[in-house]
Amino acid sequence: MYSTPTDLSIELPNGGPGPDPLRVDQVDADFVVLLFHRDFHCNNCQTQASEIAARYEEFRQHGAVVVSVLPESKPRAAEWATEYDLPFPVLADPDSTTADRFGQPVRFGVLGKLHDLIGRMPLVVIIDRRGEEPRLVYSYVGDAPGDRPTVDSLLLELERNG
Repeated sequence: MYSTPTDLSIELPNGGPGPDPLRVDQVDADFVVLLFHRDFHCNNCQTQASEIAARYEEFRQHGAVVVSVLPESKPRAAEWATEYDLPFPVLADPDSTTADRFGQPVRFGVLGKLHDLIGRMPLVVIIDRRGEEPRLVYSYVGDAPGDRPTVDSLLLELERNG
């Protein structure tokens, strides 16, 4: 069961476009769409990031910045951002501390914790930054590697909350 995080702050090394380190409270956008990916090698994660990159201008038109969070080192995050030509930040969360705090699910117990590609499931959250305090307005918790929201559904959520 997903538990909504109480601390929505993030400050992580950024291997993609934007400031390094990146702090979510300093992002110039009304909304932050956080994509918590499974692993550097996850094909579904690569596809998701590439599909969002191809339509990134639509996210910007809704006042949103997309941010990928990888359970990898900063050099790996930079490699991922370059390889898929991502126009948005790719944050390095090598110990998965931030992903765990946000409730990214992990299956298969200890084995899943040891191998992100096996155990870690996708998570997407949207943070609304327009108020005095940021608030989580959407979360999609995947229960299988390919279980993630479509680009259209994310854009509809932004429109609904806009």
